[in-house]
This record gives sequence, C-alpha cells and structure tokens, in this order.
Amino acid sequence: MEAEHHDVVIVGAGFAGLGTTIALQKAGFDDVLVVDDASGPGGVWHWNTYPGVAVDIPSFSYQFSFDQRADWSRTYAPGSELKAYAEHCVAEYGLADHLRFDTRVTSATFDESADLWRISTSRGELTARWMIHAGGPLSQPKLPDIEGIDTFAGVSMHTSRWDHTVDLTGKRVGVIGTGATAVQVIPEVARVAQHLTVFQRTPIWCLPKADFPIPGLGRLGLHAIPGARSLSRLVSQAFVEFTFPVLAHFHGYVPGTALVEKAARTYLATQVKDPATRDALNPRYALGCKRPSFHNSYLKTFNRDDVTLETATIAAITPTGIRTVDGTEHPLDVLILATGFKVTDKDALPTYDLKGRDGVNLAELWDQTRLESYQGVSAAGFPNYFTVFGPYGFNGASYFTLIENSAAHIVRALREARRRNASRIEVKADAQDAYMTGMLRRRPNQVFSHPTCANSNSYYFAKNGDVPFRAATTIEVAWKSRRFPLDDYQYASVG
Repeated sequence: MEAEHHDVVIVGAGFAGLGTTIALQKAGFDDVLVVDDASGPGGVWHWNTYPGVAVDIPSFSYQFSFDQRADWSRTYAPGSELKAYAEHCVAEYGLADHLRFDTRVTSATFDESADLWRISTSRGELTARWMIHAGGPLSQPKLPDIEGIDTFAGVSMHTSRWDHTVDLTGKRVGVIGTGATAVQVIPEVARVAQHLTVFQRTPIWCLPKADFPIPGLGRLGLHAIPGARSLSRLVSQAFVEFTFPVLAHFHGYVPGTALVEKAARTYLATQVKDPATRDALNPRYALGCKRPSFHNSYLKTFNRDDVTLETATIAAITPTGIRTVDGTEHPLDVLILATGFKVTDKDALPTYDLKGRDGVNLAELWDQTRLESYQGVSAAGFPNYFTVFGPYGFNGASYFTLIENSAAHIVRALREARRRNASRIEVKADAQDAYMTGMLRRRPNQVFSHPTCANSNSYYFAKNGDVPFRAATTIEVAWKSRRFPLDDYQYASVG
C-alpha cells in the first residue's frame, strides 16, 4: 500500500505544533499534517492534569503574541485554561483538519533518492517533503531508577499521568521529588491525605509569586482598553526576561543572582518554622543551576504535623512503601512520582528512531558527540528536518517566544527553498559549527558554570556537562531567527 503523503508532517500537537502550523498556513503552506500520540491538543497541558497544575510564568507571557487572551482568570493561569487555550487555537485557526491524534511516530528515515522523509507511525506509513519535530521537553515521563519500583502493591502514578479515579482522602501518600511539579502538587495532596511524606533528593529554590485572581473589571479592561493587553504583556515579558535569560546567561556581568538568593532565603525563613526542616529545604547550589519555582504555599506546607520531609536516600521501594538507607520504613497507600521528564535523555531526542543522510541516527550522534544544532532548529546531516525545541534553541524565556521564533526560522528557510524550487534544504556544517562555537564561548558567564551547580541534580545538564540553552536575550533570538543568512543552508533538487 502506498504511503500517505503530505508536504509537511509535524510531530506534536502541543503549542509548538499548533503555532508552527499557524505560521506555515500564513506563509501559504497548506498541506500540513500534525500527528500526536495524545487524544487531543495541548501537549504538556493535555497530559498534566494533577491537582494544582498551573503555568509558572505570568499568563500574559504564556500565550501567542498574535492571540492574546483577555479572560485569564488569574495572573498565573491554571492548567485547565491552557488546555482550553489550545482548543481555542485549533478552532480559531481552522487546524482541526490538520490534526491526527492517537498516532505515535515510531521511526523516520530520509530517502536521499527522493528527498522525502519516510515515517512509520502506529497508524500506518507517511511520507513528507519536510518534517518538523514539535515535541516539547516535558512530555516523556521519567521514572526513577529505584530498586523495587515495580513491586509496590498500592496505587502508583506519575504526575503527568494522573489517575483522577484515585481518592487521596485519608490515605498515606508518598511523593518522590521536589521539583517544579512537586512544588505545585504537594500542597494540594497535603490538604486531603491522612499523612504525606515527601522524599527529597535536592531542595528547590522557591520564591513567592504575584498570583491573584483577575477580577471581571480587570478582564473587561484588558479587552476594551486599547493597548492594555500589549502593556501587560510588555511588563510580564520584562519580568520573565530578567528572572531567567538575564540572570542565568549573563551571570558574570549582572550581579543579581546573589540578591535574589538572599530574598529567597528570607522568604524561606518566614515560611518554615522548624530550623531543621528549614535547613533541609535550603539549596546548596546557586540559584539558576536548576529550574527554580514560584509558589505561595509550598514551603509552609512543611509546617503541618501530617507532613514529613524525608531527606535520607531511598534504598528501595517495597510492596508496602519505601525504605530509606537508615533502615526507616515508610508505609504508604499511594506513591506519586514527581520525578520529571526525559529532557536530554537519548530516547527523548527525539522520541523515535530518526535516520538522516547515510543512515546516521540523530539520537546516537548526539549521544556519542554532544547535543548541537543551528539555532535549535536544524542539524547538519539531516536534510528537510527541523525542530522547534532543539539543542541551544531555547533561552529560558516564555516557551511561546521560542515557538514563534523557531517557526519564523523554519518558515523563512522553507520559503527560500520554495523560491529556489529546491526539494532539499540542509544547514551547512560550517554554519552550525560557527553557531555552536558562539554558544559555547558564552558558557563561562552563565550561572551554569558556577561550581555549586554540581550539587543541583538538574535536568538542565546533559550527560557530558553541557547545558543546551541558547545563551542570548530574547531580542537577540528574535532578530537572528528572522535575519540568519539564507546561505547558511544548502539547497538542491531531485535529479
């Protein structure tokens, strides 16, 4: 049977896939198919429905610049509103006919004789002239490598696959992890559980956030007053820019990290009563080595008599609970794994077997050498293949700015290929090398080079110690995504 063909196949129907499809439509690329193994759009906001799930940057920044909502219920929107926003984008931009759910890509191979990608999925074969990977970094759950994890006789679930049929009321609950997801879910679980035990490997920097309801009058003003949404977005963007891209990437020039650390420790002191617990929650690494969090009730949850913070290393998971290395047995009815996602793991980049020119496997190449790309969008040796969230593409600001910048880059490259009537486009190796040299040259001034980062257990770090963020301001990224030299790519046609 002949494979189904499309000009463009996009893997992932989260906001990256939706935003890229919208950009392609505006540029006149209409034959686009988006496949996703989920049952609906939204990506991380489709999968993550745990109690307390919410965006951790202001809602005014966490949206497309071309579709700014005026009806967010809070300054930091709950996950359900982000899921609804994804569904709104599908309806508003007529994307439904482009989407195919419950379809998992298993492999993709570049056919050099035809300049096509041959893609195998759980629902049949596809071919595409251009292939775009729009899978996000927070989509593939990472399970802890702990002895006995499969032996637990109670209910066990990862936060990204929450089982809403499970009632935690009156249960003995254990949570493994104290990352950004755990910060949100722990206060919610503590409210209903008989007893909650939090197993912490590494404490997280936690700061308060200006999270408050937006009253009806405020939403009306955002809708009716000219420029109100743009102004709120500008203020929000400035806050987001300072709290990560500036402090993290220009740590050597901007001495703000120490001040924020001092504020965070002061906040910790005001929230946690017990000195020993407070000390255990105090990070021993520089702020920025690991993703910090913003929450108003996480820290004070540990003041509760029915909440235990356990910092001893887990020795094993048993049928009845967890045993730590000091011999303590923690009996549990429910085990919640807030253990994050596969971000720089080999089987997450991408999530399927992908072979480019000469049969080179992308994941194996990156695993054997280092993660590298051209602006996070292209990789030498992989023609007609683009990524929205590739290595050294994201600078840590809003994910939506990344999507729009990556989509602008992809559209510009494809437009040039169309102008030249080319059936193949591939970034030149020397252009990629020059880009990577520029990125790596900036490493000494990033916070990630701080010696205490070795204590952070951060998913930012790849196995070789690299941190594949784009060390640049958002303005620089936006400019270069739309002004990169077109001759950094080579173009060719079949025959």
